[in-house]
Amino acid sequence: MFDFLAETGAPICGERAFGRSRREFLQVGALGAIGLSLPQYLAAKQAGAVKKAYDNRACILIFNLGGPSHIDLWDMKPDAPQEIRGPFKPIRTKSPDIDISEILPKHAQIADKFSLVRSCHHSGAAVHDAGWQMMQTGRRFTGGIQTPHVGSVVSYLRGRKTDLPPFVVLPELMGRGGGNLPNGQAGGFLGKAQDPFALMADPSKKDFKVPDLLPPDQIGASRLDRRRKMRDLVEETVRNFEASEDARLLDENFHAAFRMMTSEQARSAFDLSQESDYTRERYGMNRVGQCMLLARRLIENGVRFVTVNTFLTVFNELSWDIHGSKPFISVTQMKELVAPMYDQAYSALIEDLEQRGMLGDTLVAGVSEFGRTPKVNPAGGRDHWPQCFTCSFAGGGVAGGRVVGASDPIGGFPAERPVEPGDIVATIFKSLGIDHTSHLPGPAGRPFPLVDIGREPIKELFV
Repeated sequence: MFDFLAETGAPICGERAFGRSRREFLQVGALGAIGLSLPQYLAAKQAGAVKKAYDNRACILIFNLGGPSHIDLWDMKPDAPQEIRGPFKPIRTKSPDIDISEILPKHAQIADKFSLVRSCHHSGAAVHDAGWQMMQTGRRFTGGIQTPHVGSVVSYLRGRKTDLPPFVVLPELMGRGGGNLPNGQAGGFLGKAQDPFALMADPSKKDFKVPDLLPPDQIGASRLDRRRKMRDLVEETVRNFEASEDARLLDENFHAAFRMMTSEQARSAFDLSQESDYTRERYGMNRVGQCMLLARRLIENGVRFVTVNTFLTVFNELSWDIHGSKPFISVTQMKELVAPMYDQAYSALIEDLEQRGMLGDTLVAGVSEFGRTPKVNPAGGRDHWPQCFTCSFAGGGVAGGRVVGASDPIGGFPAERPVEPGDIVATIFKSLGIDHTSHLPGPAGRPFPLVDIGREPIKELFV
């Protein structure tokens, strides 16, 4: 088999850039890895699952890795006992219906632009990767079936608009979560062709570049020659299997990868140096802020779905995982580091999208794997709590300034309008003009519903 990027047999830098690895994606001969045939592909396209009028719609899914404390941020309980309400006070916002934590002052200024769902919950285990899986696919993986990420479904049904991939993850795929479970950031049973393009670089670094998008004069003649050989090999493969529809689909995917890697538009979309210093600083000169800015640039250039992982792991790194002691973070670190960074980046993204006339066609969904325990633990932090948490939505046809659902007096369980992961995914589909009741060609060719029966979009969010 032939790897058109490799200089040697050694692992290549950033080899996970196509979701699993570029090597897996670009090796010729692994036709079975695609996981579906061309008739299945075309059947889904022709099934009426996608509304053409929504072709300009896109989604930025912000995954707040670690599980933010809903009680300390978006669903405060000021009348509860001290061990429940915590150290922070609510402040009024631009929306008469939303109070928010004092550690999110920039959110308060744009609260008329986003809405909160305060009654989210799921029945999965209280481990990070179980929640990652459920909140990004709408399901818990069972029976060996890995459900595709919502972005992979969008990629499959809508395809690419430009030389850029339809689904991108920034800055890279999620790392360790502690549960040793698939994290849901892949194409699942739709095959590796629907895995996201993962950046595998930190856009806040001064020397930030996307290695596979460097122009020919910077990648060297030998690597460019390998890219050309890859194209020739694809064409030879198709000739050898020209009667095979799978081969034609493989050809389409290989040419798409090659087209992106040699595309001036793709290089331009990832080039943050084209942004003014003011704009970059507005988002924050850190990984979270620059990933949010890059997400806007990618959507602006035709990418249909971008997932921003605000953090990459919960171990020995800043995240929302406020257990209160190492290797996790403290409430003080959340107040002084994590919340201000997110507050600045999120508010800048929403304002920027609106000012550019993009917010109406761009859904910004802020989700997490779970919330935090109602009661503060002995270390002064809060622990994992999938029984109740808050998600946010803005743009993409969603009305701003609303609160959907409610938790009980201590933020422990939904008290009104319970919302499950499948409802979150169905809401994303609705915003993008995709019929959530339609089906995909699942394992063994059996029809597979986009969301489980009974799961519906959160209709109260929409105008």
